[in-house]
Amino acid sequence: MNNSFLQRAIELAKEHSFTGDKGPFGAVVVLDNKIIGEGWNQVVASKDPSAHAEVVAIRNACKNINSHELQNAEIYTSCEPCPMCLAAIYWARIEKVFYACDRHDAAEIGFDDNVIYDEFILPEENKKIKLVQAMRNEGLKIFENWKSNPKKIMY
Repeated sequence: MNNSFLQRAIELAKEHSFTGDKGPFGAVVVLDNKIIGEGWNQVVASKDPSAHAEVVAIRNACKNINSHELQNAEIYTSCEPCPMCLAAIYWARIEKVFYACDRHDAAEIGFDDNVIYDEFILPEENKKIKLVQAMRNEGLKIFENWKSNPKKIMY
């Protein structure tokens, strides 16, 4: 762990949280001991609920290295990643996460992700958002075409 990278994530959170339209979160992606992407919460400013600091940093890093994967990379973030950000970290193949505040600290200031964590373990009939499957056969045709496509790039 490199404290200077975590300090940079904290500085990004501090720097961008005073405008009011950006949340108090910052993140940096590091590869080979070099920052390759930075991000801060831009949910309100960009009108994008997925524009969390970690997701923005991952997008920035992928663009900077021209890849859809961040294998061997680490992410340093001012707060423990929410479920969405953690999923993005897994999809990006980032190997390690370092964070300052935890989810309980975030809940104390109004960013409570417990509703999502709680939803994961509920039976389907008790979830707030219903998942309804329809037109499976039509969808499977696309999957079959993808599976046999010699030009596909797996991710």
